[in-house]
Amino acid sequence: MLICSTGKGICLLEFANDVSIDRNAEALASKIGADVLNHENGIIKQAKLQLQEYFAGKRNEFSFELNMIGTAFQKKVWSSLLKIPFGTTTTYLKQSRVVGDEKAIRAVASANGKNKIAIVIPCHRIIGSNGELTGYAGGIDKKKWLLEFEREQNMNSEQLKIY
Repeated sequence: MLICSTGKGICLLEFANDVSIDRNAEALASKIGADVLNHENGIIKQAKLQLQEYFAGKRNEFSFELNMIGTAFQKKVWSSLLKIPFGTTTTYLKQSRVVGDEKAIRAVASANGKNKIAIVIPCHRIIGSNGELTGYAGGIDKKKWLLEFEREQNMNSEQLKIY
């Protein structure tokens, strides 16, 4: 996975083989309005540790700072994603209602697709109204794996939540 941060928090966390990632660090920095620093900071170290715990089945919530870079509407949509419990799913329609406009379903889906902080802002937990797995920037195979992984962890849990 590719991870980037600003002084305010993690601003990018994507699968390294995601075709939407521009591997040119200067171009990426320009897109998010940041300078390139070729070192880990405390936020990245904390995020890496918490992601390792997540994939080891020892964490189902993240506590490091996020710096969501987007429009006010996108940030509202992404904030709604943060409220979806670990190991569960909801639909684009229900998410649109939570955001405040059932008719904004396409705009909500589009904002989900622009989420640049995979897993932590869990757009993988959004499915179609018919139960189908639809759209995921990291690929449907990763979305399916993440949902199955989280459901399995949920079924096994009386796990300690780490904050």
